[in-house]
Amino acid sequence: MGIVETIALTMGVAWASGINLYAAIATLGLLGATGNIALPPDLEILMDPLVIGAAGFMYFVEFFADKTPGVDSGWDTIHTFIRIPAGAVLAAGAVGELGAGAELAAAIAGGTLAGATHFTKAGTRLAINTSPEPVSNWTASFVEDIAVIGGLWMALNHPMLFLGMLAAFILLMIWLLPKIWRALRTIYARLRQWTGGGKPDPTGTSASAGTGGGTDVVPGQGFSLSLKPDDPGKS
Repeated sequence: MGIVETIALTMGVAWASGINLYAAIATLGLLGATGNIALPPDLEILMDPLVIGAAGFMYFVEFFADKTPGVDSGWDTIHTFIRIPAGAVLAAGAVGELGAGAELAAAIAGGTLAGATHFTKAGTRLAINTSPEPVSNWTASFVEDIAVIGGLWMALNHPMLFLGMLAAFILLMIWLLPKIWRALRTIYARLRQWTGGGKPDPTGTSASAGTGGGTDVVPGQGFSLSLKPDDPGKS
């Protein structure tokens, strides 16, 4: 495997892990077990029938969880602690035969890429969940599944094309992540308002007014001025 192919596989497994880890493992394991690709020595464990079976089962579970509004965001939250380290490990395994230095560098780059991809996916899904209809969730999930399988196939068979598309995807993430962050802050602020968790009055005072009178509170003073309408019986 040449240097370009190695880089494409390293970045491919990290990128795919941030979107759908189990689909990535199952795809690589099946391709390796059927002789369609030659996996690096440190990734040959993925061809083990137990690994393929476990990844296939978890992908089956994720297939439905990822297409259920609300459940998909909870699933993404849990997998923050799974996809990112797994992406780093798989990336390191792709270059393990090149030495410890290359392995560590791949783990750092792979974990970073897996994290960025994961947070882009999770943030986008959370924003999509503000829509009551489920079609957008299903569409996003199917697109992600196809992208992971197709992206890994491209990384293995057309590495230069994959690296070019990955570079474009990274630029898209750089442009998209700040917008996702602002959208999530807006969603959080609205949720606080709906649940009565808005910010208190910064002056700590309130005033009520009406035709029948009310109470005016003077800020910073220890008394209040009560205003009542004149008694019509008095002159």
